Amino acid sequence: MKKWMIACFAVIALAGCSSNNTSGLRIDSSSQQVLYGDSELDSRLSIKDISTKNLNGNTRGVVQVESKYKGDQQLQYRFYWYDEDGIEVNAKQGAWRQFILRGSESISLSEVSVNPNAKEFRIQIRPQDQ
Repeated sequence: MKKWMIACFAVIALAGCSSNNTSGLRIDSSSQQVLYGDSELDSRLSIKDISTKNLNGNTRGVVQVESKYKGDQQLQYRFYWYDEDGIEVNAKQGAWRQFILRGSESISLSEVSVNPNAKEFRIQIRPQDQ
């Protein structure tokens, strides 16, 4: 019994280590949920809009990000695409894209999926120095 409990604990610990957390924030379009993994980004960023649009048979994801910080922030983002069943449709992960968010500025981050089966997205944003 003791060995079984240790094995279960090890599996749970490894599952926690294997998460895709980038110590930033994650935005899911399907649930309209913003999950902060970094309290500093929580205090510096505000998500104003999360939307998907049809663009010539492909899906375009748009996220409006607003700075609550007075200085410049050097950040990175990456989109992940999912079909209507929640299965990831990316053949391979895209590269992290860099952007600078100026003090009190609001910008839109967007991407069009190259896979016509993509219906929803997840975007991760993190500080550039990672």
